[in-house]
Amino acid sequence: MPFFTASDGAQLHYTDAGHGRALVCLAGLTRNGRDFDYLAPHLPPLRMIRLDYRGRGKSEWTGADSYTVPREAADVVELLDHLGLEQAAVLGTSRGGIIAMYLASTAQDRLRGICLNDIGAVINMPGLMRIAGYVGRTPSARSHAEAAMALARACPEFSDIPQGRWMEEARKHFIQTDQGLDLTYDPALRDAFLAAMAGGGGDLWPLFDACAGLPLALIRGATSDLLSAETAQQMQDRRPDMIFEEVPGRGHIPFLDEAESLRAIHQWLGMCL
Repeated sequence: MPFFTASDGAQLHYTDAGHGRALVCLAGLTRNGRDFDYLAPHLPPLRMIRLDYRGRGKSEWTGADSYTVPREAADVVELLDHLGLEQAAVLGTSRGGIIAMYLASTAQDRLRGICLNDIGAVINMPGLMRIAGYVGRTPSARSHAEAAMALARACPEFSDIPQGRWMEEARKHFIQTDQGLDLTYDPALRDAFLAAMAGGGGDLWPLFDACAGLPLALIRGATSDLLSAETAQQMQDRRPDMIFEEVPGRGHIPFLDEAESLRAIHQWLGMCL
């Protein structure tokens, strides 16, 4: 099981599969590398690297003060160094997309391109408030089956999702224990998230503009409450060369195995790998 030691001593878990040009996949706020299981079978031959951020998945819990975008971005660069990679394309879902844009502003020479999954230059408050309602809180569901049903009820913005997919999601994001379900991440992530919200930072245009010169793609869930259609249009206006696909029947976040998501990802990979 691959781990590497970050510069502050944290033990961070990652997976590294395949050969060829590298694609680093960065998950959402509370998620981990398993988020990209749906996408993996649809990718062309390449080297797929997935990082569990500190405090998530199988990585070491290092405390709320370390669960920040700058620290997590530094971990990505240190992982590239650990693997001996000068550059990689980065696919970032939600939080992962923010990290990718941050890297464009601080270490663009390490990037071959960026694909953003339902995250943009302005983060909508309704989406942030929804996330604040659950992050760091142990689910009330007692089993994965209960959690799957709860997820389906809580996500009316998603349509035509088979119950089996919600079960997969429940198994990815909750651990079964004798006492019920538990989180796959450090609950202290809640403190870090609320501190970041209090500090503002919803305007990410400077980070988006730092992506200039890189192949860029954006995937938006058509019913997303975190990335508005207006912001997506403004991003296209600012970057007319940006690949853009909107996924119907998906909120925050698309699963990335939808036809629209795959079309954007394949076109983008053709440009940056």
